[in-house]
Amino acid sequence: MKSGTRALGVAESYRGDASTFAGAVVRASRVADGFSFSDCTVGGLDSTAAVVDCYRQLDREDVRYVFVSGVAPAWFNVVDLRDVHEAVSRPVLSVSFEASEGLADAIEREFSGEARDRRLAVYERQPDREPVSVNGERVFVRAVGCEDPAEVVRAFTPEGGRPEPLRVARLAARAADQWTEA
Repeated sequence: MKSGTRALGVAESYRGDASTFAGAVVRASRVADGFSFSDCTVGGLDSTAAVVDCYRQLDREDVRYVFVSGVAPAWFNVVDLRDVHEAVSRPVLSVSFEASEGLADAIEREFSGEARDRRLAVYERQPDREPVSVNGERVFVRAVGCEDPAEVVRAFTPEGGRPEPLRVARLAARAADQWTEA
């Protein structure tokens, strides 16, 4: 992959009943060259819109990939990767960092009625997680519209196991939360 290829990473930081989403445009060469911010409700169903909002605010045709940190930010506010892909017309990759049996049981336990059913419907339509080895670590990737997710994840992960767009986005989201608390 060319060093100038850009990806948008979207990660969150939350406190209380609001979650700050930060979008960071990062080149494969590790240069950050754009930021955006959005928010969603902790325990809500608006995280998909927040991811799309981070992309649209930037108005950057040069972004080739969208990375999302996990699929259930902000206490099971499940991101619909397929809807994000449709809205932004870019490959979308969700990267998580821990092995798990999935979220269905936790959603069943934490929610009831329509709130449970809506989350489960979104969660169950997501692609399966596939393990990817990167720099001696293992991450788990769900991808929509991407022919070789492992190659893309590795290209944007120069060291460790966290893709640089997600690492930078997480730092920006935390800094934004700290700034708004001050």
